[in-house]
Amino acid sequence: MPSAEVLQAIRDAESEADEMVAEAESARDERIAEARERADDIIEAAREDAEALKEERLESALEDIEAERERILEAGNEEREAIVEDAAERIDDAVAFALSQFEEAVHAQT
Repeated sequence: MPSAEVLQAIRDAESEADEMVAEAESARDERIAEARERADDIIEAAREDAEALKEERLESALEDIEAERERILEAGNEEREAIVEDAAERIDDAVAFALSQFEEAVHAQT
């Protein structure tokens, strides 16, 4: 009977080893699932951060563009005002010149 007891002990040890392997595989699968979940969370957080950064940079770029637009418009308005002033100052000279040209043409015909 000692051999029957030995065989039973071997079967018990194999059964115990199978249980240990099954538990280890189950624990491994749980750790892998948890790691995948953490990785998904990290990826989602990174996407959210990237989206927020993109929006921030876009907003900053739009503000810069608007500031540049305002600067260009202001410079254009100043230039327009200078041209209008210059033209207003020259109107009397232009009228006098046109009148003298007209008078010369009239005198030339007579």
